[in-house]
Amino acid sequence: MLTQRSRYALRAMLYLAEAPAGGPPIPMNRIADSANVPRKFLELILADLREAGFIHSHRGKAGGYCLSRPTHLISLGEIIRVIEGPLALVPCVSRTAYRRCADCKDEATCAIRNAMARVRDETARILDGTSLADAGAEDLVAA
Repeated sequence: MLTQRSRYALRAMLYLAEAPAGGPPIPMNRIADSANVPRKFLELILADLREAGFIHSHRGKAGGYCLSRPTHLISLGEIIRVIEGPLALVPCVSRTAYRRCADCKDEATCAIRNAMARVRDETARILDGTSLADAGAEDLVAA
């Protein structure tokens, strides 16, 4: 399940994606109001997104945030991984944080593992194949 933190990150990034490329930085208060994200929570999320290289921050009176890459080069999957970690629902199918399930007798024949690997693959395919530009063109207001 997508956490509220990821939903907030996606809302903030989608809001930043609506800004004209090369335009002035957007103040955090405006992002928080427009994306309906609590300011204190947004501050932490934006720090994570900045460290991951998705956004730039600008200090000062005219400061704020802007995307560091074009919207078609940032996928929803990348954003969620920065905020949540791996997309896999169980650790034994994670590509980045693999961990054997303690109660599994045989990974090779585990029906749960096989099903969750398919879920991971399809989830990654859809999220990695959906850029901010794609998402902005669709109706994702309910996020």
